[in-house]
Amino acid sequence: MGDDQIHQAIAILTEAVKAWVSPAVTIVATQGRDPFKVLVSCILSLRTRDLTTAEASARLFALADTPEKMVGLDVPQIEAAIYPVGFYRVKAEQILEISRSLCDLYRGTVPDDLETLLKFKGVGRKTANLVLTLGFGKPGICVDIHVHRICNRWGYVHTRTPEQTEFALREKLPVEYWIIINDLLVTFGQNLCTPLSPHCSTCPLYQFCDRVGVVKSR
Repeated sequence: MGDDQIHQAIAILTEAVKAWVSPAVTIVATQGRDPFKVLVSCILSLRTRDLTTAEASARLFALADTPEKMVGLDVPQIEAAIYPVGFYRVKAEQILEISRSLCDLYRGTVPDDLETLLKFKGVGRKTANLVLTLGFGKPGICVDIHVHRICNRWGYVHTRTPEQTEFALREKLPVEYWIIINDLLVTFGQNLCTPLSPHCSTCPLYQFCDRVGVVKSR
């Protein structure tokens, strides 16, 4: 994919994804831009299917939807609410620890800068960027495995890790697409541009895609 083709590709993709369900964290964000809920939902989503994430988030937020309320729970209560998300015991401890830090150090408010968010246990660049973009509407590029895989499959970047992809996109992706690129490519990657045997024959972006690394497609 050439640099000059990205505008048309994003326009086509924006229409195409309307046929599919949005990622769970995005749905949480659209229910009211709440950085804390976005942060917690993103932690829950790691190594977990979207439906499971959505259901676990709803159960947990019914008990506690602010850092102040969350610290009123204990780890077993959080575990019970978020089970069966992946690594639910570890995540329960992380959520409680982060909530305590927010209350003790930030007056119960989620910070809106990347470097501060990265200081919290269990928060990596993907989560921090998602909080900035979906929680605060601030520029950031959230790169998960779908964004990393698809941008390389397109031939738009040539990188080995999601972090490298983030920095490569910061250099070349037009700023107006920074916030939306994650939602678009996660939805696209879950439904059409799958890791194995992607649906190339019905892909609306076929003409733009270099299909790097695609051995077998449908």
